[in-house]
Amino acid sequence: MLRVAVVGSGPSGVYTAQSLVQREPGVLVDVLDRLPCPYGLVRYGVAPDHEKIKSLQNNLRTVLEHERVRFLGGVQVGPGGLSAARLRELYDAVVYCVGAATDRHLGIPGEELPGSWSATEFVSWYSAHPDSTADGFVLGAHSAVVIGLGNVAVDVTRMLARGASELSPTDIPQAALTALAASGVTDIHMVGRRGPSQARFTTKELRELGGLPDTEVTVDPAELALDPDSLDPSALPAAQRRNVETLRTWAALPPSGAARRIHLRFFLRPVELLADAGRVGAVRFERTAPDGHGGVRGTGRLEDIEAQLVLRSVGYRGVPLEGLPFDAELGVVPHRAGRVLREGTAVPGEYVAGWIKRGPTGVIGTNRPDAKETVTSLLADASTLVRHEASEDPLTALRAEGIEPVEWAGWEAIERAEAELGALLGRGGVVKLPGWEALREAVRASRA
Repeated sequence: MLRVAVVGSGPSGVYTAQSLVQREPGVLVDVLDRLPCPYGLVRYGVAPDHEKIKSLQNNLRTVLEHERVRFLGGVQVGPGGLSAARLRELYDAVVYCVGAATDRHLGIPGEELPGSWSATEFVSWYSAHPDSTADGFVLGAHSAVVIGLGNVAVDVTRMLARGASELSPTDIPQAALTALAASGVTDIHMVGRRGPSQARFTTKELRELGGLPDTEVTVDPAELALDPDSLDPSALPAAQRRNVETLRTWAALPPSGAARRIHLRFFLRPVELLADAGRVGAVRFERTAPDGHGGVRGTGRLEDIEAQLVLRSVGYRGVPLEGLPFDAELGVVPHRAGRVLREGTAVPGEYVAGWIKRGPTGVIGTNRPDAKETVTSLLADASTLVRHEASEDPLTALRAEGIEPVEWAGWEAIERAEAELGALLGRGGVVKLPGWEALREAVRASRA
């Protein structure tokens, strides 16, 4: 019997578990997570108003309820918890699916001013991530700048423009709903240093901005004209062509007089966040222009955009895992087809999948073939991994060491508590529990 630990219960971890049990009848999989809740970024990264994407949890749930898969939440791997060496003692193989846990920085003056946040901090707040302690994002703000042109930037822009009536039926935590309902933000500027044809958002996400109630989207025709591919998008790949066509349609529309405005800006590179009374008051940008080689160059022309709230959405980055090698330049664990490489040599028994393997690229579905590649490597090594002596159940060993994981019944207790909270608040559905203590209390109540 092959015992495998999968560290991380997001899509890459669950798809790894799924591939293992589908392809190897003699495998038992424990999916470990630091949080007491499964699903990773599907629970804590997908915006509350994206119910269709969040419904992917149902597919992930089916895997985690498989008879040979066990969810063990609340288990810290790394400092203060289980070491990589101890995991290898407990399991025949370990697959790390821990994602990319930090944000990239702009590296410009004023980035740390109050009112300047990473988009991840904002997402964690409105997703009720238990680590989130920040609040006051929109307090006193009437103009916001979102730096970046990816789907996360679109998400946070859309959430800033949503009204209470649209968000109340979702699972957004009550404190975030109350704050966004009272928000005075009327202008949201989503800004990128490159042109429309290089934007990384998908057309579906982009078009959602045009369907928000009492909100208009503005696009400067002059900025579209700076991009040669936007003038004639016919040669672009289909996805970029659809983006450009959508932007050109919005650029041709007259002002509607809506209560909120989303300004999509291009060819502007942030160079400084400007202070006003000790907090951010504006963002200074340098106008860029295509350099003829797919990039941009600075022009020296500056433009300031007023902002009491700045959200930086310029990408994620992996962090080192204690006991594992790490490529600091790429932000990944070095590997060959998913096998961890130590000093260039593959290590049977240690594997990676997801963003910590390939970097923060692709969409949720990209994790499926990525996980299959890693599982193929693991199963090819299986004959050298399985211990012939009967080994102790890792759960028994964890408990003996004072670790009491949150099993599936504990997660179901959290789900019930969130449904009860939603009913109590009259919200018509589940409402996420805010903070570690509320989650722990739900689990304690189920054990009692």
